Amino acid sequence: MTIEAPVSHTSFEDATDAHAESPISRRAPTLTRAFTFRPARVSDATACAPLVFASGEHEFEFFLGAPREECIAFLRYAFALSAGRFSWRRHEVAIDAQGDIVAVLAAHDGRRIFADDPHIVWTLLRYFGILRTVPMLLRGLVLETELPKPKRAQTLVAHCATRAGARGAGVFTALFEHGLRAEQAVQRGLEAAEREIVLDVLVSNTRAMALYRRLGFVELPRRRSRSRYLPARLESVRMRLASRRPA
Repeated sequence: MTIEAPVSHTSFEDATDAHAESPISRRAPTLTRAFTFRPARVSDATACAPLVFASGEHEFEFFLGAPREECIAFLRYAFALSAGRFSWRRHEVAIDAQGDIVAVLAAHDGRRIFADDPHIVWTLLRYFGILRTVPMLLRGLVLETELPKPKRAQTLVAHCATRAGARGAGVFTALFEHGLRAEQAVQRGLEAAEREIVLDVLVSNTRAMALYRRLGFVELPRRRSRSRYLPARLESVRMRLASRRPA
């Protein structure tokens, strides 16, 4: 039995962004402001936690059974840990000219997630205590039927979000493209030529789905119906990054 925490899959990048280019064209996005990109740091927890929550607020509220501020406080705690799916070690961030974090994404390599299940149980127990953790784990099992963890040959892109003031500037597109080209791409399992890169998006989030299509993702056929225990608003579709031409 596995316990899957929510992957927080929906991106809040403005899908009307005219600068989001198809990866097939291999053109770099045109940014309206200057951004830089780097691996996340433990000190980024306070800035990144609200973005991670925003990437899947309905999923977190269902899984944790807690209000927004409590969810963010937990994510701030989990982000600062050195391991686990919410750890800073899994994330890449975009920084604006003022040095503020404006976008984030995570990569979960299916070859390196074997410890995620026991770690999330340990993290929840330490933060919430046993009485609150047990129902969270039960809801996590339900959520896992909709948001399965990546297979060994897959890398799951998750926690995709852009701060409101930076949307429409092409920053998430550039952050994603950077993640595929950066030195740590192999370490994160983001080698597009070698790995099957997937993500999940809410069926209702047509804006994010349109953005992902422009990035080169295609929908995968659904293998099972939605669990009757899962709220309808959490129905999702898994998408796969199509073959990319060499740069």
